[in-house]
Order: sequence, then structure tokens, then C-alpha cells
Amino acid sequence: MPLLALWIVWVIDWAGTLAGLVAFAHALVQRSDAYTAADRMTKPVWLAITGGSTAAMLLFGFYGAGMIFWLAGIVASLVYLVDVRPKLIEVQRGGQNW
Repeated sequence: MPLLALWIVWVIDWAGTLAGLVAFAHALVQRSDAYTAADRMTKPVWLAITGGSTAAMLLFGFYGAGMIFWLAGIVASLVYLVDVRPKLIEVQRGGQNW
């Protein structure tokens, strides 16, 4: 594999892992009642999902035999970051923006 391709794979791998760490850290510092108020799964469930997805991305690389586990991890982290995180922020901000 050319050097440029290896560099691109490395950047994608670590950017995904960083997204997983951000998702886990955000899930860790949120209030437990905010998850139920936002009509999402509970805090321990999201901690398990984001923690497991981050571990999968650390253990399995973006390129290789375990790529399917890496892809499942990035999908789980992105679901948290794109769907759950904005709802939690909205609920904790208080009120609706009409």
C-alpha cells in the first residue's frame, strides 16, 4: 500500500477513535435524568455503548480483518454524537425553542 494511503487510513482510524472518546466523555458527564427526559436510553446503557464502541475502535483497525467491528463502533459513536447529544443539550438547557 502506498505511503499516502497508509497515512489516510491512519488518520481515519484515529479520528474515529477520537470521536468515540468524545462520545464516551460526554455521556459520562451528563446527568442521569437528562437521558430519560430526552426520551433516550439510560445513562448506563449509553456509557456501555460508547465505551464498547471506543474499545472496538482501539482494538480493531479501520483497515484489516476486524474492520467490521471498527465500523460498528464508529456507527454507535456517531449515533450518540448526532442524535443523543443534541437532545441532552436541549433538555438540560431548559425550554423549547419555538
